[in-house]
Amino acid sequence: MPTTTPASAKPKPVIRTSVSKRGVGTITIDRPEVNNAYNRDMLLQAIAAVTKFAHDPKVRVIVIRGNGPHFQAGADLKWIRGNIELSPEENFLISVDTTNAIRGLNEVPKPTIALVHGGCFGGGTGIAAACDVVIASEDAFFAITEAKWGLMASPIYPVLLGRMAARHVRRYSITCERFGAAKAAELGLVDEVCPVGGLDAAAEPIIESILQVSPGGIAASKLSILECAGMVVDEKRARELARDHAGKRMTDEAVEGLMSFIEKRPAAWYAPYAEAAKKAK
Repeated sequence: MPTTTPASAKPKPVIRTSVSKRGVGTITIDRPEVNNAYNRDMLLQAIAAVTKFAHDPKVRVIVIRGNGPHFQAGADLKWIRGNIELSPEENFLISVDTTNAIRGLNEVPKPTIALVHGGCFGGGTGIAAACDVVIASEDAFFAITEAKWGLMASPIYPVLLGRMAARHVRRYSITCERFGAAKAAELGLVDEVCPVGGLDAAAEPIIESILQVSPGGIAASKLSILECAGMVVDEKRARELARDHAGKRMTDEAVEGLMSFIEKRPAAWYAPYAEAAKKAK
């Protein structure tokens, strides 16, 4: 598993884990007060949870889900805004954590299933795309939102491109449009769509099928597929992704975008058009 920076002292638990008698390890994102948006503690706890399950012989399947009304809302933008005041090196290490969280989930040698409901934005789409199977309920909606706030999503591009054609990643990364579960299935981001409240029922036959397959066969097959698809991110490429991610976050444009979110106003690059749109109504 990728290495990362040390965790802060006794962070509040924002990732919960459990293991069923059948060997289903569940990782629950538990920060519902901010729609499960991630901060550094969440990144490090997620990396630790995936690493723990990777090495636990009792865990046969890893399920990722979110607590509360939404699956995962990407980065906590107020936390991101505070990071801009940090040194370039500190910002880079945060992007290393982000890259390693997605990289580790993508490459963990056990089958992974994302159960998506409600909002799945930015890094949340990366979490889903890093999993082997993605099931979304009909109420799920998605957006690759980073560019809207003057940021960019390099840590999740490899896994998004593993699921969606480049033309789709390009469109939705530069428009930041929202799209529903049915559209996500059409694009390849989602494998199955189920009724609201039906995620566990939809996952059950997939889990049962996985449990009938040899763990070693799964691990070897998964690694070979990722290698053949060019989806294994080595240390050099991971650092390049993190460098680009951190560099964009420290620009004046990112400061303006994040402040527009915090202040609940149009960003400078849209403000003139927003005013014109108001007058046209």
